Amino acid sequence: MNLEHAQTAMKIILHAGDAREKTMDALKALDTFDIENAKELLKQANEAIVQAHQVQTDALQAESRGEELEYSILFSHAQDTCMCASSELNVAMHLVDLFEVIDKRFKKLENK
Repeated sequence: MNLEHAQTAMKIILHAGDAREKTMDALKALDTFDIENAKELLKQANEAIVQAHQVQTDALQAESRGEELEYSILFSHAQDTCMCASSELNVAMHLVDLFEVIDKRFKKLENK
């Protein structure tokens, strides 16, 4: 694996890792129904995962143009990390929506 390919893999891992961290922080915010904070953290997580996907897409497009990229466990790990972070983000976004609905229903019940 050449240095450039390794650096590309590490960029994906770093951005995806940032996305996972923000996603986990958002889920922790839901523990106390801090929905607005959770939404902001998920926005930041989404920005990080978009960066990870862009780096990955650039590498895939380079290969599709004929640039030879040898197989590496590091790049495979980067793609796996990116996919997992993306999936976790999608689930967390759905959970925030559910918590928001639950919170609104409880507030309606409290006002009765």
